[in-house]
Amino acid sequence: MLNRRKFLQYSAAGLAGSMVPLASRAAYADSIPAENRKKDIIYRTLGKTGIQLPVVSLGVMRVDNPNLVRSALDGGIIHLDTANGYQQGRNEEMLGILLTGRPRDSFVITTKIHPREPISTEEFLSMLNTSLKRLKLDYVDMLYLHAVDNRDYMFNENYLNALAKAKKEGKARFVGLSTHSNMAKVLRWAVESKFYEVVLTSYNFMMHNDSDMHAALEEAGRAGLGIIAMKTMAGGGYWDREKTQKINTRAALKWALQNPNIHTAIPGCTTFDQLEENLSVMSDITLTEDELRDLRLTEPMHREEGKETSSLFCFGCRTCEKQCVKHLPLPELMRAYMYTYGYRDMALAREVIDNSSHLKGACAECSACTVSCPHGLPVAQRVRDVERLADVPREFLV
Repeated sequence: MLNRRKFLQYSAAGLAGSMVPLASRAAYADSIPAENRKKDIIYRTLGKTGIQLPVVSLGVMRVDNPNLVRSALDGGIIHLDTANGYQQGRNEEMLGILLTGRPRDSFVITTKIHPREPISTEEFLSMLNTSLKRLKLDYVDMLYLHAVDNRDYMFNENYLNALAKAKKEGKARFVGLSTHSNMAKVLRWAVESKFYEVVLTSYNFMMHNDSDMHAALEEAGRAGLGIIAMKTMAGGGYWDREKTQKINTRAALKWALQNPNIHTAIPGCTTFDQLEENLSVMSDITLTEDELRDLRLTEPMHREEGKETSSLFCFGCRTCEKQCVKHLPLPELMRAYMYTYGYRDMALAREVIDNSSHLKGACAECSACTVSCPHGLPVAQRVRDVERLADVPREFLV
């Protein structure tokens, strides 16, 4: 954890980084000529970065077909989001191949680094260099510290050093973070830091009654943070693991974009039909009455006494962690469950499990579970279901 002196030092560095290149950032925002932009696409400015983006971007995490990415770029998408660990590096490699020959100012790319255990500044930068080599790029537009959920991790001196050095050396234009849990707190910590410039956060229609999250987004927007939404489909496109109840994913994406503090969203896709649906929202974010009904916003989202929900989305509130006598990383395991039963992406779920501190079989040792999810998720059963992936050889999950 940083002491006050170090914290202020990094805050000053963050402010300097956000102010010095203003001229170049303004030029960058205009580097895609207006006549080349797709007509009717809605653009928003990514906070103080000055980057203008369509309201729909592309999360590349699950994409393994380069033609999908090409079609997205041809359809008007500018921003691509990947990470050092996605598909064991193949995700970045795919982007490196397909982006070769495209003008560098025609796309905005983000990568993320998630240390599996505490690492040094040099090791962090080595991971970035590996990403740049795969991407065949000299720099990324945004570099994130991935999966932030606590202050110690967010303000780790080694990681702040690495992010600051990456900016100084021109390997990252802006620095930010991603968060799947404790989102409201993380947003406020990012504002407090005056170092982080962009936040990628889970945000979807299931949070429509979350006044604290909405307030945190408003505060972050006022402070000039660039804010990007992920997990807008709330669990992979279905209300249940059996996939009998489909979520209106177009309406879900539109809902997230009703908030003006969300500058763009990064829905993923694995089919051209899904991509076409996402592209259609770029020029029309109006929610119809039918779409609002489809999102079930009037139905109770919180637990009724003795009743469980089939929802695949974990709110990341971390209430469960305080209740668990084994201190399991339950939000991470619930995310792995969502990837398994919602996205049907076993490799991604296994990656989350491997990156967590999960002790296999821990739930089986308890005669009764002490966890009661305020949103009705059957936590213990889901842990037992998803932890079976740890027994599957990795080569079967490619």
